[in-house]
Amino acid sequence: MFLALSFVSLPAIVHSADSSKFVVDKIHEYFPDHVGNEWVYQGTMIEGGMVHIGDKDTRFTNVSKVTGEETLDGVVVTVFHDTNPGNQGPSDSYYRRDAAGIRYYGSKPGTPLERQLVPYQIVRFPLEVSSSFEQLNRKGLDLGMDVDRDGEKEKVDIMAVVSVQGQETVIVPAGVYHEAIRLEAKMIMNVHLSESGESIQGTDTMTAWFARGVGLLKYIERQTIPSVRSQNERMIEVIEELEKVTLASDVALLGRSKAPAKRVFRDDLFHHELLKISAPSRLPAHS
Repeated sequence: MFLALSFVSLPAIVHSADSSKFVVDKIHEYFPDHVGNEWVYQGTMIEGGMVHIGDKDTRFTNVSKVTGEETLDGVVVTVFHDTNPGNQGPSDSYYRRDAAGIRYYGSKPGTPLERQLVPYQIVRFPLEVSSSFEQLNRKGLDLGMDVDRDGEKEKVDIMAVVSVQGQETVIVPAGVYHEAIRLEAKMIMNVHLSESGESIQGTDTMTAWFARGVGLLKYIERQTIPSVRSQNERMIEVIEELEKVTLASDVALLGRSKAPAKRVFRDDLFHHELLKISAPSRLPAHS
């Protein structure tokens, strides 16, 4: 199994007129979604203040598996079941690939805020290194929460950008993978407090690496969580690394995205209120 996991196929690359950029060919092979494919990840979650991060260090395991297809509002989507993504408990996520890229169609359990955002794109084809696109730019959404406890739910503005940063060698428990594609998603969430008229801001940055014929190797997600009544922002960092992969087919068809971005603003203030906003979280759905 270790030898199989360590085997690396070099990606096919098509160079563009701009010598500083190139397009990765057969990009669908980086996101395999054949039913039965399964990935096992070792996870770490670190929580702390902006000054002293590491107050809490939690280890966890997440198993992600392609379980089948469903039809949502007339669209056929691929279903990924995760047993414990980001140490948040089980969830199902829905994706669809077409010529334009991979789109995220939500999750179960989802949130009212997420339902206002889906579907949205998490990976754009063709995949050009380096490039970026605006994933989300929505204003005046219903947060679905009364953050300042004045009896009125807050409004929120969300902006996210996904960028393709390059190719790198990545070492994970499953082995060493050369020329893995590195994607990064950055999200800003401005919550407008109805009581004071002021705004508080949280951020989420997810970096994810994908290998050809394997899928997601690793992601690192860092969140800053604002406090309504103090200046003490919290920091949460989540890392998942591939431990084992079982592919039901030799042909990689689509991918898992997650994520990254999922698991945004996980404290009592924003807990579970924004899932998979940033990106290619198993991209991913922030990741």
